[in-house]
Amino acid sequence: MGRIHTEEFRREAVRMALTSGLKRRQVASDLGIGFSTLAEWIQKSRPGDLPPAADIDLAKENERLRKENRLLLEEREILKKATKFFAGQSK
Repeated sequence: MGRIHTEEFRREAVRMALTSGLKRRQVASDLGIGFSTLAEWIQKSRPGDLPPAADIDLAKENERLRKENRLLLEEREILKKATKFFAGQSK
């Protein structure tokens, strides 16, 4: 028999699936539930259970900015290494 989850757990799972920026399969795996179970909860969720569109947009923007920040940090490290390399060659 399947595990019984509280309504609060279900609402939070739906919120995470819709706003985290992660793939729904990943959210389901992280929460220890089946993908089809999560999909069913999302489908059955009431409009009041869903986060406002602004929150979803904000979550997507946050994820985009995190990716951009990682890329910029990597580029900065490469430039630091290149600077050291070329400074060593000029001597």
